[in-house]
Amino acid sequence: MCFLTIALYAQTPTGNFYLPLPPPVRLETPPLELPKKFLPAIPAVIPPKTPQPVVRPVLTPSPNEKNLVYLQNAQTLSFDQKFNPDVQLLRGDVQFRQGNTLMYCDSAYFYQDSNSLDAFGNVRMVQGDTLFLYGDVLYYDGNTEMARMKYNVRMVNKKVVLTTDSLLFDRIKNVGYYTTGGKIVDSINTLTSLIGEYYPAKHFAIFQKYVKLTNPNFVLRSDTLQYDTETGVADIVGPSNMIYKQKTFIYSTKGWYNTRNDQSQLLDRSIVKNDDGKILTGDTIFYDKRIGVGKAYHHIVISDTTQNLKIYGNYGYLNDPKQYSFVTDSAKLVQIGDQDTLYLHADTLYTFKDSIYNQAKAYHHVRFYRTDFQGQCDSLFYTAKDSIMYLYKNPILWSDDQQMNGEDMAGYFKNKNIDYIRVLKNAFAVQKFDSVHYNQLSGKELLAYFKNRALYKIFVSGNAQSIYYPLNKDSSLVGMNTTESGFITMYIKNKKIDKIILTPASNGILYPPDKIPQDQMTLKNFIWQPAIRPKNENDIFTYHSFEMNANRERHVVKENVTTTGNKTEEKKKP
Repeated sequence: MCFLTIALYAQTPTGNFYLPLPPPVRLETPPLELPKKFLPAIPAVIPPKTPQPVVRPVLTPSPNEKNLVYLQNAQTLSFDQKFNPDVQLLRGDVQFRQGNTLMYCDSAYFYQDSNSLDAFGNVRMVQGDTLFLYGDVLYYDGNTEMARMKYNVRMVNKKVVLTTDSLLFDRIKNVGYYTTGGKIVDSINTLTSLIGEYYPAKHFAIFQKYVKLTNPNFVLRSDTLQYDTETGVADIVGPSNMIYKQKTFIYSTKGWYNTRNDQSQLLDRSIVKNDDGKILTGDTIFYDKRIGVGKAYHHIVISDTTQNLKIYGNYGYLNDPKQYSFVTDSAKLVQIGDQDTLYLHADTLYTFKDSIYNQAKAYHHVRFYRTDFQGQCDSLFYTAKDSIMYLYKNPILWSDDQQMNGEDMAGYFKNKNIDYIRVLKNAFAVQKFDSVHYNQLSGKELLAYFKNRALYKIFVSGNAQSIYYPLNKDSSLVGMNTTESGFITMYIKNKKIDKIILTPASNGILYPPDKIPQDQMTLKNFIWQPAIRPKNENDIFTYHSFEMNANRERHVVKENVTTTGNKTEEKKKP
């Protein structure tokens, strides 16, 4: 095997090396014992032959040779002429160039025929004046312009630094790939993942598998994430969750989050949950965490786990610092109790907190349903301070077979169950006795008391009047009893009138069944509205208007009834 080592001293202007000739070599030849007639005349000293170098010249590229890799510098060059004649071994301050990209290393194998190289030790690739790639080992193919950098890899693009153990860099597409774990750090964020792509010119990165974005204020974990290193916007394209200062949890599968101003748009049933128990869910959510304001669109839900409360709708607004929210467009409130659930609808539903206590408001076309009571009104206000629900403008309420109405109404709750109801101004309570007759109470103020979620007592004060139909022990009708007094207390047992107490004592009139005057069968302001009563949780979205005080005088019930003499018969429906 024959090796040739050449010291490189300089380059010609054309890029060729000129090599100095070695000093003369003196060869010692032993004397030969053959007969002289067979030998030519041999000089005492054989002149040396000049060795022919196999180093191919490095030429300055022509316009058609821009993709060639050129050796710019090396302290020593070695090669194996017999076994690896196409491989040049370079050592010491090695430098290559391809186009505007420079490559530096301590040593390298240069494959000039295949236009490729393997670089080792303190490897550095410089592309332009903004992109720098560092590592311990580089495998570079000049034809495809693909660089494989390994071990302690670092790509620096202005303020963005990518580190990994192995990076495949495509210079044509200007993108770096890693598949064994990597990290990108910019001025505010650190992103790690198992698989990643980084586009330096576009300031864009794609992360896959075990993605983690760490910010001074939050940590975001995802399956797939796209990130703009210039704007700081993270595009969520897979299941992702974020914890903001251990106070706010965000879950989304699609959307974006601006890490510089904490604004976001979250899509596809995303969730924003605060540590106070408030949860916002929607098809589309715009959320500004810095000021704590969120807006949600389409099939939204605002939940309060501390109150077992949910509000549904198609548009919602949430203000965390003010602890205020509202929902509109098919708004529905669901209050889950220990024994029952309240369903309430209004044009707009508000929830807020007054220092300590939660409050709620419902405006316009309010309807609600619970198995033990149902009702409707124009507007409603509820405060948890004293557990009172106020109903305004034509409120009407049903419980069992009782109906109550007045100008103002309030429901008082105890342990989330109705305790009593207070009706003010033109208070009226009515119970259907049969198809024609109605038990009735009216006065200035009415209090209806509940026990075990059932109505058991009604107290009326201020010009109290009543009409009721007592029964004999055999359940036959005694007649129609009418009374007037300052106060009336009616007790109800098994959904039927048990007894009535008048205070002070007052005389009434008892009409036998066949003597009941048809024009005195109802009290003033009598109304009976079973058709508008909410029948289930889905029957709360259609508001029914009616005139509360249309019946100014006592009159006979005419709906579905015909009257002939002293007999009253129910009219048959066609």
